[in-house]
Amino acid sequence: MKRILAADVGNILTKVALFHKEAGRWKLAGRAFFPTTVEPPESDVMAGLREAVSKLETSTKFKLLEGARLITPAGDTEGADMFVATSSAGGGLRLLVAGLSREITAESAHRAALGAGAVVAGILSVDDIRQGIDAIERIRRIEPDIILLTGGTDGGNVWDVAALAELVAMADPRPRFNACGRMPVIYAGNVDAKPYVTGLLEGSMDVVCVDNIRPVLEEENLEPVRAEILKVFFDRVVAHLPGYRTLSSWAEGPVKPTPAATGDVLTHLAAKKREDILAVDVGGSTVDVFSIIGGKLYRTVSLGARLSHQTGAGSFRPRPEEIAKWLPQDVDEDLVRNWYYNRVLHPTTVPETFEDLMLEQGFVREALKVSLEQHISLTRGLKGIHQRRQIGDLFHQSSTGESLVNPMKIRTIVASGIPLSCAPRLSQAVLMLLDGLMPQGITDLVVDEKCVLPHLGALFEVCRDVAEELIEEALVPAGTCISPVGPKVPPGRVIARVKVLDKTCDIASGELLTVPIEREGPVTIEVIVRREFDVGGGKGNHVVTTVHPGALGLILDGRGRPLAIPERPADRKAALRKWFRSVKAFPDLILSDAVRAKIAD
Repeated sequence: MKRILAADVGNILTKVALFHKEAGRWKLAGRAFFPTTVEPPESDVMAGLREAVSKLETSTKFKLLEGARLITPAGDTEGADMFVATSSAGGGLRLLVAGLSREITAESAHRAALGAGAVVAGILSVDDIRQGIDAIERIRRIEPDIILLTGGTDGGNVWDVAALAELVAMADPRPRFNACGRMPVIYAGNVDAKPYVTGLLEGSMDVVCVDNIRPVLEEENLEPVRAEILKVFFDRVVAHLPGYRTLSSWAEGPVKPTPAATGDVLTHLAAKKREDILAVDVGGSTVDVFSIIGGKLYRTVSLGARLSHQTGAGSFRPRPEEIAKWLPQDVDEDLVRNWYYNRVLHPTTVPETFEDLMLEQGFVREALKVSLEQHISLTRGLKGIHQRRQIGDLFHQSSTGESLVNPMKIRTIVASGIPLSCAPRLSQAVLMLLDGLMPQGITDLVVDEKCVLPHLGALFEVCRDVAEELIEEALVPAGTCISPVGPKVPPGRVIARVKVLDKTCDIASGELLTVPIEREGPVTIEVIVRREFDVGGGKGNHVVTTVHPGALGLILDGRGRPLAIPERPADRKAALRKWFRSVKAFPDLILSDAVRAKIAD
């Protein structure tokens, strides 16, 4: 096998990459983007895909298309031996999740859906039954691709589950991309309620029953639901999107949802590193946050954190001052507002000035912050596991349902998505991660610099050894952040000391400093903290560990957690300029008054 062509058909952009085997090693030969063409006038995802492949032909000098057909197998200068694909076009896979209680079964269903790469468009619980016609109208407005119906432990009450199914039956929603078709319904609830659920729904919908997602309160059984969601996505959703039949016929293996493919790579990475990791993917439609905690994958998606035509309709809509606060100069709020709505109307626009670039990166910082907060709040343990016999107490427990994400225990952060992967300087991506995610303790920062994580996830399905080899090239070590957490202290006071190789460096309160590391690969560091500060070993405890510094070396971040930006405009601008200079995010000229200069200049 000589070459592999991979495609990710996103909601805004279609991304393609060509992998080439040279001297016995697989390498990225090139990549290209083109706006996705799922909507009119083209209404065919293959149109945008072929345009992207045509651009890839120009950059790599390999001929890949013969007319509208993919050349296969590969020859010396043409064709590809394999094509793999992922997709989140059309807004991805939209699910309506229904369960008896939002606190237990609906929450478990929510986790299963997100883990399968879906977007949860709405959550329905037994409380909604009392809303009658209002609930029915809400179900119809959601326009899901699939309904996931859960509820009850095995052997429990069946009547509330049946009532929930009856409400769905009365709403009789239509699939988003097949208005004349039957709605797919996955039932993963009380096994005793199956006859009632199927009897109510199978006349107008296609019902598939899988194992109960919560057979007992102490157990969460997600995998059967996730597997069925992926199957229905391929059979019932992908098949009805314009051009996807051709896309599927090209592909080796199934067309996977983009987040599911990305999650596969991250799960592999966490297992290999034997540590908990956090990852963010800033897409054209959503910001996905993944965490692998104790070997298990958790995912949340922020629907409102968008740089697309759907931005204005989402739950995350930053105020102009929230974006402008990240710029090291005064910016008129009307200018910020105009930039924002131009991005809403023209989502594929590339920043042309440094001011545009800083505005976009300010937006990304706020989106990352909000998305991580949501992820931490939703990624929780099971409710009910300590008080099985007192069902009424499930809704008031403080000892269960706690967040599983402890930022201090995250040892690696992976960044992907065009604003991060394609930032003009790697240091800009790093600073967005520091400001938006605010890592704590000792954290390696890794960037998917070529934006190929979804491609590798698709490869895992059909050619795992190639995918594992390419991961090493795809994920670029960007730097290791050391950020002590503790009380607020006067600016400039030393809060920790770092020893690495033959260097000793201080971390000062309010300061951001980089320490270049000449040696490639892992290095051992010792971090000595003041007694009231913590870098992962407990307050006042010194830590000796191995890190992978990468391009920026060690990043000593003494700015505190949560990060506080000075309120006085002059102090804010001075602080931002100092931080930008510390990581060489922008040329010094740009940090003065010439921010409107063209990037190309």
